[in-house]
Amino acid sequence: QMFNPDYALFKPIGEGGTTTFQPNRSSGINKEHLSYFKFVGRMIAKAIWDGQPIDAYFTRSFYKHMLNIPIVYTDMEAVDPRFFKSLKWILENDVTEMSDDLNFSAEVEEFGKVKVVDLKENGRNTPVTEENKHEYVKLFTEMRMTTGIKSQIRAFLDGFHEIIGPELLWLFNEKELELLISGLPSYDVSDLRRNTEYHGYSLSSPVIQWFWEMVEGFDLEEKALLLQFVSGTSKVPLGGFQEMRGVSGPQKFQIHRVYRRNVLPSAHTCFNQLDLPEYDSKEELTKNIMIALRE
Repeated sequence: QMFNPDYALFKPIGEGGTTTFQPNRSSGINKEHLSYFKFVGRMIAKAIWDGQPIDAYFTRSFYKHMLNIPIVYTDMEAVDPRFFKSLKWILENDVTEMSDDLNFSAEVEEFGKVKVVDLKENGRNTPVTEENKHEYVKLFTEMRMTTGIKSQIRAFLDGFHEIIGPELLWLFNEKELELLISGLPSYDVSDLRRNTEYHGYSLSSPVIQWFWEMVEGFDLEEKALLLQFVSGTSKVPLGGFQEMRGVSGPQKFQIHRVYRRNVLPSAHTCFNQLDLPEYDSKEELTKNIMIALRE
């Protein structure tokens, strides 16, 4: 019931079987919303305390909020890839010629209406420059991922900490917290393999053959870490991996070829995409995959 849209408490990210949730910045339409968030926090903490996994999956950024881990702009990729790409472009390119159009403000939609909010004092009159663009990205990320839902997060944590104090969670990271709340998933590797798309590789490529041999030998925790790494959540679609979805709709598990061999595998969770270098041996592949999964 906590994800029931009638309560307007949580906003779904993605669709279908792999949907995750984060607090809805417009939850104030429900006058009792903070009381509900406190109740949800208490309920989830009680489930952890009792060792009862629950079918509740949140965005990676919300798990970070539970652990008081700072949010960074890359966390936005799984929630809003369009804004993530824009921020990434700003960091990687010269914005000098954009200073007339880009300032320390942002448009926010609430209850169907768009308004402009300042990211800092007099932000709409402060241009973004090469010197301050990192500050802009930081403040924009905070506004999108934290500031707009600060009261909801606080209410959730008030309820959560009534049962489990923050000091008891210091040993966990956000991936481990998801598994603590929802349990280790069990899934059929052959189903995942049947529903995987290849870009630059084929099923007969040596690296792909090694990859699936490695995954077949994974234990439950390692399988969960792989799913988290590529899709952003350990949740297995109810109808199997043929129902896997990304932020824009149906999106199967993908493996993309990376031609550089001296880098670790990486992922784009909004597209269920694994970027896999063409390693020289199964041992090298396994070593680098495990480093990437546990970073």
